[in-house]
Amino acid sequence: MIRAPAHLRRGRPRRPLLSTALLLACVVSTQPCRADGDPTSLAIGAGIQRLPSWAGARNHRLERLPYLDVEWPDHVSLSTQDGLHVDLVGGSILHGGVYGDYQWGRDTDDLGELRHRINPLSPRLTLGGYLEWQLTRQIDMGTNLSHDINGAGSYLKLYGEWDLPAVGLLQHSLALSWQAMNGAAMNRFFGVNASQASALNVLPWQPGAGGQLASIEYDLFMPTSKHTGVAVALSYGRLLGAAASSPLVTHFGSATQFSESLAFVYHL
Repeated sequence: MIRAPAHLRRGRPRRPLLSTALLLACVVSTQPCRADGDPTSLAIGAGIQRLPSWAGARNHRLERLPYLDVEWPDHVSLSTQDGLHVDLVGGSILHGGVYGDYQWGRDTDDLGELRHRINPLSPRLTLGGYLEWQLTRQIDMGTNLSHDINGAGSYLKLYGEWDLPAVGLLQHSLALSWQAMNGAAMNRFFGVNASQASALNVLPWQPGAGGQLASIEYDLFMPTSKHTGVAVALSYGRLLGAAASSPLVTHFGSATQFSESLAFVYHL
């Protein structure tokens, strides 16, 4: 998830892989002409992402992803990857606000050997809020909390981000994050009811609330012109607690979760 450098971000919560990769691309490629108070910006792009077929899977799938990002700095942003963000708290150190998110599920085609043995999960919209602290121009930390609009799932994320010193034109960064779910969300993604357990020949599993994933991510962006660039993101995650102990993971998946993305972005 390539991100904008910490001193240019305005409290935008982190999202899965390619979203922030494209955000960094559109910001870094225009750094010389961007400043606080600039008018609305528009970025378009396309990329490919390799990620686990479902939360906890050992196999992967490739996705082609179009991208659109519209941003009114320090006020509102709308993106096909980051969703809608409304900034309510702003300053040199603390940022915060409300955001709408999109919670991916799992399609029948993603399930492989588990097809027709566990249920696919439809996507859901979530609504929540975030706070982000700008510790230095290169380091920030934050948290976001969200809840399903049409379900009982709740999601908590804590993260820290460090923009590494540039190497020539190359911009790169590291991020650490920890995610947790309430019991409803954990059971939705990692639970196994009695009928599913019988079909899978495993014991039923009803996980409770707790930590779900810890991850580290390396992101880089290389400009190719004043308005274009290539973004790459590499992420290593490890499922935790009841998520890692789910029979879906121990018998059919992996607690280790790798994701990679490559994107090309044009900033109008």
